[in-house]
Amino acid sequence: MFGLAWQYLYTSFLRYWLKWFIRLVTGKTELQRICAGNKPGARRTTKAEYSLRSSKNKVLRAAVESSTENLQECVQQIMKEKNIQPQKDPQFKVSLHTCLLQITGYRSLYTNVEDLRKQIFSSEKTEHEDMLLKLWGLLMPNIKLESRITKQWGDIGFQGDDPKTDFRGMGLLGLVNLLFFSENYTEEARQVLSHANHPKLGYSYAIVGINLTEMAYSLLKSGALKPHFYNTVPGPPELQHFHQLYCFLAYEFDKFWLLEEPESIMHFNQYREKFHTIIRTHLQEPDVSLTLTVRP
Repeated sequence: MFGLAWQYLYTSFLRYWLKWFIRLVTGKTELQRICAGNKPGARRTTKAEYSLRSSKNKVLRAAVESSTENLQECVQQIMKEKNIQPQKDPQFKVSLHTCLLQITGYRSLYTNVEDLRKQIFSSEKTEHEDMLLKLWGLLMPNIKLESRITKQWGDIGFQGDDPKTDFRGMGLLGLVNLLFFSENYTEEARQVLSHANHPKLGYSYAIVGINLTEMAYSLLKSGALKPHFYNTVPGPPELQHFHQLYCFLAYEFDKFWLLEEPESIMHFNQYREKFHTIIRTHLQEPDVSLTLTVRP
């Protein structure tokens, strides 16, 4: 109760006067101090985002909701509102623009991921079928698929004779992630598949992969992935960066699963939550970078 009261008092009254006093002493606004005092990445952009969203000035608050095309104008407006002279702080304009690219880019990324998730896999669409067949070819290069609907799909971890039913939860996003991993990290994907087919420690490769897509999607939606993307993408993050994150999760979950040695796949949810907690803990680190690095 006391903590909530203090937070309200600080954000509503004390923070404004503290900012005013520090600017009086230093001659720099809070945004200037953030941009100059923090290295590029999550440390800088996270603080800049909080400063903008918490501002009493509607111009600053509106900047985080702006489109990418208007960011240069937003920066100019902010500098005018705060009376920041570019000749006295030439780096500020560049630094703030980069922060806004990352902040607004994260919102756009979520929109694009959500659009892909809402796309339903359709057997009537040739491009969807081609992606599915390509996934099989990459993971099982020496085994020919007998037919489109076959129990063979179980060999790469689908539940039934027709994989399309497994994509209902995550839509086309689940397939795109599985295919991206197989295309860009083919040897690693095959290695993970071989582990998934272990007689004792095995799990359903494709189903678990779709489950990890849901994990990545939920982390993105909650904003938990901001530090990762702010640290690893110097501009606006795009779909390929989300797919790269999925690859990290798929590869690391496989290592985690083998290390834990679960007694049965029936305990999957328990270990899935444990892995989820580990990832969320990493995401609280200011310099976090969930990037898949493999040895040549």
